[in-house]
Amino acid sequence: MFNNSVFFSVLLTLIAFEIGTWIRNKTKLVIASPLLLATAIVISVLLILKIDYDTYSLGAAYISYLLTPATVCLAVPLYEKLELLKNNLLAVVLSVSIGIALGLLSIFGLSLLFKLEYEHYATLLPKSITTAIGLDLSKELGGIPNITAAVIAITGIFGNLCAGLVMKLFRITDPIAQGLGIGTAAHAMGTVKAIEMGKTQGAMSSLALVVAGIVTVLLSPVFAKFF
Repeated sequence: MFNNSVFFSVLLTLIAFEIGTWIRNKTKLVIASPLLLATAIVISVLLILKIDYDTYSLGAAYISYLLTPATVCLAVPLYEKLELLKNNLLAVVLSVSIGIALGLLSIFGLSLLFKLEYEHYATLLPKSITTAIGLDLSKELGGIPNITAAVIAITGIFGNLCAGLVMKLFRITDPIAQGLGIGTAAHAMGTVKAIEMGKTQGAMSSLALVVAGIVTVLLSPVFAKFF
């Protein structure tokens, strides 16, 4: 069957994303995120054709290989705003570090509230960093990498969809603050939205996701010991 071919997963993923992009361009709706729509399309096709995730994952892995270099490419807008970074370096590091610390603290509090097991707690700790870092961190902490991947994706999609609304709601108009907030909370997927908002927002968000990854790797083992 064609669905057993490793190329089927790649083709399905690319077509689903193209359909999602087409719908977004046609409707102009914030909720019509290409990533969200593509995810729904892929899940629907897998269910209809009764293809298990492991089979799909074998082919989709070829696309996953591009995740790390794609993340590295986000350094381009950062390079273009290098002088801006130098002038705001301390503010960037402090704001992102505080944001990550509060995020980890909220996960700790909610895990206690809902009486989660340690394995689930460790799975959630890397939720706000890019998948390339989050999966390895989850595994090292004793979490479940597959669930971590899903949580990271949900966090990114939610951040991408809600970034504009949050900025308007809290009247955050400074481009630097917007970019840092989005990159800290919603990693690479949020950065895509930040780039759409402007070059400064994109550059700051790119920087924030890098700093957020480093800070999360440093703080997560500490928070893991609290549970």
